[in-house]
Amino acid sequence: MLPYWRLSGYYFFYFAFIGAFSPYFTLYLQSLEFSARDIAILMSLMQVMRLVAPNVWGWLAERSGARVPIVRLSAVASLAGFSIFFLTTGFGGVFAGMALMAFFWSAALPLVESITFTHLGGEGHRYGSIRVWGSVGFIVAVLGIGHALDWLPVASVLWMSASMLAGIVLCAFAIPEAVRPPLACAQASLGETLRRPHVRAFLGACFFMSAAHGALYVFYSIHLVDHGYGKSVVGWMWTLGVLAEIAVFLLMPRVMKRVALRAILVGSLAAAVLRFGMIGWGADSLAVLILAQLLHGATFGAFHAAAISLVHQWFPGSLQARGQALYGSLSFGAGGMLGGLISGFTWEPFGAAATYTLGSAFALVGLVWLVRGWRPGDETVADGVGERGRRSA
Repeated sequence: MLPYWRLSGYYFFYFAFIGAFSPYFTLYLQSLEFSARDIAILMSLMQVMRLVAPNVWGWLAERSGARVPIVRLSAVASLAGFSIFFLTTGFGGVFAGMALMAFFWSAALPLVESITFTHLGGEGHRYGSIRVWGSVGFIVAVLGIGHALDWLPVASVLWMSASMLAGIVLCAFAIPEAVRPPLACAQASLGETLRRPHVRAFLGACFFMSAAHGALYVFYSIHLVDHGYGKSVVGWMWTLGVLAEIAVFLLMPRVMKRVALRAILVGSLAAAVLRFGMIGWGADSLAVLILAQLLHGATFGAFHAAAISLVHQWFPGSLQARGQALYGSLSFGAGGMLGGLISGFTWEPFGAAATYTLGSAFALVGLVWLVRGWRPGDETVADGVGERGRRSA
């Protein structure tokens, strides 16, 4: 039987931590009087570790066949690393705590994604109904903490984030392992898969989409506060984006039966080009910001749902954990690191508008890369992935 609630609970707390950490930890760092460059360097460690750690842990999981023990180890070690923030406010100490926490925290999600799809078996279209609980967790955290920080000191974000990590630990010990059935394609070659033009085009597009989001995840809260919005409004704006994401996740099972996965990726990248220009140049208008946040349903929700489905198709059997790790490391890792770091170096000298315009440019490059590199029908010829694969053309 599908362990629906145990998987959903893990996603809930995992993304609740992101809802506590990503929007508000930058405000905490700003309260410590770190510069924009320092903040970008510290936050980029999350992406740096997502570039390295998932591949290490994915390789270990593939060799050992033990995914759940690694997920549990990562949960406990992440909480231990985060605890360092309670002991120091110096850049060196915060850097060490961030590096340790991020190395273990980034190991888990690709493995949990792999476990989830193994449990789902031939019902991969139900992924969105499980993943949507992660969006719910994000909303609960970002809204609750946003309102709380209007009357609590910003340092309170530390213990609130730590409580989310504790929830991850509990859920990690509740997740059951999923036995992977033997597949004829289980011994597929990773090198052979990566040599396919449509796979390379897809991964390149994922890289640039995450780079486009770099300034959003590092400076969006600071951007809103600098334009006079309160922290509760900051929380609501993050929530609005995730509500759009939830709506998309709920609709995706039906959408993916009717719309090609390639078309979903193309539309999402086009929406990102528009969205980040609106955030950069329209921050004085609440209506513009609301519309831009609604586009999060496309730029993250639809894009991620389509991408994770393609990874499941193109990296079958024993390649599943490494495929998920590769997707995470190239997109959220390398792409997110590039976008976040560059935003740290452009924020103060060039301003928010220029920084978010650069995000639009990243999305445009990803769009062109995808359209030129993945021709409709390429994957049908190369992979023979069946009826659902043919629909993704």
